[in-house]
Amino acid sequence: MTPAVEQVGALWPLLLYFAAVIGLIGLMLAGAYLLGAHADHSNVDYPFESGILPIGFARFQISVQFYMVAMFFVLFDLETVFILAWAVAFREVGWAGYTMAVIFIVELVVGLIYIWRLGALNWAPKEGRAAIPISDFRR
Repeated sequence: MTPAVEQVGALWPLLLYFAAVIGLIGLMLAGAYLLGAHADHSNVDYPFESGILPIGFARFQISVQFYMVAMFFVLFDLETVFILAWAVAFREVGWAGYTMAVIFIVELVVGLIYIWRLGALNWAPKEGRAAIPISDFRR
């Protein structure tokens, strides 16, 4: 046999697999169409799920404070993963690792105090205190 014929002959398992995948997809789609529920409701065309009629305007503005608190939560929550990894390897890292962990925790506390003093954790400013402009967070 020539090398070209051998290469084509080596591709038949791939072609068989491709045909089986296409056949299985077609079988699953046909089964879902035949066995699935068929309902013709007029409320299905509305923009909300379950045919619930929309009431009011859905595009209202949410305060940026909600997003800021969420970002700070994710940031400080991620840092706990690093502290947990340090705690697991506590015996192997010794005093040098302990010192680095203390420095890391101090940096976290300083960052928390900074954003707290900046007012980024305030959900709503108290009376008499001006809201912090968003431009202060972009420094």
